[in-house]
Amino acid sequence: MNSPSVPLDSPAPGTVDSPPPGAWEELVTAALLGTDRRTPPGCAPGREAPAALLDAAAVETVRRRAGLRPARAAQRPQPAPEDPRPELPPAAARRLAMLLADRPGVAGGGRRGTAPDLMELLPQWLATANDRGFAPPPQSLPALLDAARGRTDLRPAALTFAGPRAVWLARLNPDWRFALRAAPGRGAALPHLEDSARIQQLWQEGLFAERVSLLSAIRAREPAAARELLTATWATERAEDRLMFLDSLRTGLGPQDEPFLEQALTDRSRNVRATAAELLSALPGSALAARMAVRAGACVAVDHTGQTPAISVEAPHECDAGMERDGVVAKAPSGRGERSWWFGQLVEAAPLSTWPGRLGGRTPQEIVALPVTDDWQGELHAAWCRAAVRQRDGEWARALLGSPSAPEAGGPGAVSLAERAKLLGTLGSAERAEWVAGFIATHGLSEAFQLLGVCAVPWAAPLGRAVVDALNIARDAGSYPWSFSGVMGLAERCLDPAEASRLDGLQAVPDESEDASPGAGGYWAEAFQRLATTLRLRAAMIEELEPLGPSGA
Repeated sequence: MNSPSVPLDSPAPGTVDSPPPGAWEELVTAALLGTDRRTPPGCAPGREAPAALLDAAAVETVRRRAGLRPARAAQRPQPAPEDPRPELPPAAARRLAMLLADRPGVAGGGRRGTAPDLMELLPQWLATANDRGFAPPPQSLPALLDAARGRTDLRPAALTFAGPRAVWLARLNPDWRFALRAAPGRGAALPHLEDSARIQQLWQEGLFAERVSLLSAIRAREPAAARELLTATWATERAEDRLMFLDSLRTGLGPQDEPFLEQALTDRSRNVRATAAELLSALPGSALAARMAVRAGACVAVDHTGQTPAISVEAPHECDAGMERDGVVAKAPSGRGERSWWFGQLVEAAPLSTWPGRLGGRTPQEIVALPVTDDWQGELHAAWCRAAVRQRDGEWARALLGSPSAPEAGGPGAVSLAERAKLLGTLGSAERAEWVAGFIATHGLSEAFQLLGVCAVPWAAPLGRAVVDALNIARDAGSYPWSFSGVMGLAERCLDPAEASRLDGLQAVPDESEDASPGAGGYWAEAFQRLATTLRLRAAMIEELEPLGPSGA
């Protein structure tokens, strides 16, 4: 039997015509414009055109999927590094999951009534977990990195807790790339400090975060070795990296660092030069500190022409090249006089030991108490405040702070709450808490928020009692309650959990006076209930993070 003839130009049996070029794009265009305005390819115009368009799109979709060529298989990622730290106790792992689930944007998250704000407790939980040396459950790492992505203040503690796997995960997800630029902390897999070959390899080839962590670890143990490591590659580092590396020299800063820092004063980056000058000025015996002492000393003297001694100021008339090389910024900010701007920088960088000899052998307390002529007191005292903070000089800080019960609520020298907070940072935690407690007892809580922020957590007992007493006084006075919400939130995070029992009598709704804010009593009761609940929750969190015994119980 003869087979039927097939035209030479017909496709072979079982084959399908290839679509015309741009067929899919034509279908998409017709769908966007509408079949009334654009007839789909291969379809007749009219009422049936929309259905024909959908049929053609379905056929083309199958054709496109069937014709997709398989790509070459991607290389599997290397296994995640091991984390040698002990696992979290089960109760603490469950608590971590609850804290991470409460963050904004997660279903069910957020504060409600007297319920604690769990996300605000996460930083304290992380700090405690890091102190105890625990490793996170692997399944919690994505949520932990998402939380750190949304809150930069969480990143140092979160990356320390996440450990070496944070960088491993960041290489796989661009949303977490911040972990590649942030120091991973002690959880990072660093080479042993005696392994010089591995150290050199990591320093030359490692990620920025790994290099920062390596430099910090070596600096904490062998400052000279860290400085030599940095010197070897200093000229080839990027400006922003040089700035971060230079900042690591704050740990163990000493006279041996002066030659390197003097060299950095000529760096092409202004920020690097400024940081080098700041570090040198923190070394009272450095050549830069001596130069600044001469310049600042020439501007300040004791004036004996009046009835009582006073300090006279003659600010510099120019900013010469030598001053600029030593870190003085020539251009003043908008609205600031050039001479006062230069003068403040000179005094800030001069060693505080300069002034007793320059000003008649007086103590810091006596110097600060002297009047200053021609309205220069604010500028001079503000510069001394910055110098006391930079040089970590507690004696000058006490003189500038004055008594916490001073009528002007700021002592004779500090000119702002921010400066008082920084001065307090130079004192020990007990002395700091005692000063702030005295301040609150005299002036209340209206100006104490910044000062409370520099006190060690949990707050010492005298400070905690002062805060609770001040809140109670504000409630009894019928004060507008929402103005204290910031302090109340801070108390939830910082008050010693042992103080929870003192709050039991404050949780009832008080009788409202006629001049009280409407609804104030209910707010205060709710706020104290939330505070007590949060303190008990924090106590439970700390207990859950206790290391397990040998039996695992």
